[in-house]
Amino acid sequence: MPHTSSAKKRLRQSVKRRLRNRATKSAIKTQLKKFQTVASTGTVEEVRTQYNLTAKKLDKAAAKGVIHRNKAARKKSQLAKALNKKKTAPSA
Repeated sequence: MPHTSSAKKRLRQSVKRRLRNRATKSAIKTQLKKFQTVASTGTVEEVRTQYNLTAKKLDKAAAKGVIHRNKAARKKSQLAKALNKKKTAPSA
């Protein structure tokens, strides 16, 4: 347990940040799962909508430092690849 007042404050701040970060990470994981289900069953427009929402959440989390910016870029690239695969599948 912290003894100094500054250490007590840091503890309070870190607890708040940890809870906020956990909530953000959980929201990202949920959104990624939604994208995966829509990508496997939905139309191209639905997939594009889910992609935009997911990319927005990833960008916001990266901007706030919840996840690394390279991880956000990597996930967006993977999702874009899935979206493009969905676009070309019906015409082939």
